[in-house]
Amino acid sequence: MTSTKLSPSSVPMPGNWRIIETEADVAEGAAWLADQNSRFAEALDICGPLPLRRRQDGFRALLGAIVSQQVSVASANAIVARCEAASLHEPDVTLKATDEEMRACGLSRQKIRYIRSLAEAGIDFDALRGVPTDDVIATLTQVSGVGRWTAEIYAMFSLGHADVFASNDLALQEAARMLLDLPDRPKEKEMRAIAEDWSPWRAVAARLLWAYYAEAKKREGIR
Repeated sequence: MTSTKLSPSSVPMPGNWRIIETEADVAEGAAWLADQNSRFAEALDICGPLPLRRRQDGFRALLGAIVSQQVSVASANAIVARCEAASLHEPDVTLKATDEEMRACGLSRQKIRYIRSLAEAGIDFDALRGVPTDDVIATLTQVSGVGRWTAEIYAMFSLGHADVFASNDLALQEAARMLLDLPDRPKEKEMRAIAEDWSPWRAVAARLLWAYYAEAKKREGIR
């Protein structure tokens, strides 16, 4: 099958566009959030320094995201390891692999279709490093099996975008409810609106909320 290469459009970078590269970048964002919002300051006191959480970008990162859908972390890690052993993290190999070879790695029929779609898309991952978040999301979500949440997580951790927030993440929604003392867990649209106040450091706000969620669940005795 002939692939159509997906490349992001050429969009000028905004002047305040930031990439998170180091723990110092995360600390800068956390300090800004704490200064802007006393609830974030309290959460930072509880959680301490926030992790960098940067990952590699490219085909393998999205393959891993697809594999991880609706399975445990341990199962996902095992399947990804088998895919790598079979060189399925290389798109050219994936395009030539049979269904039987992919199923032998533990991939379901649906995930085989998604991963093939990703390989066929021919995404220019190098070009994605230099475009705004909206353009990254628009490019990635053209691929079957890559939704907005996956694209936002990729922009946040694989590309290091500082001003992106995964508003449909249930843990972030619940953490926001607890930290901000909201009557109900905000749904995606409301969460997105709330997070606008945390720009240009929404990705650091997400890190802090995830850390706060983990600490809150520990205090409740939930494992």
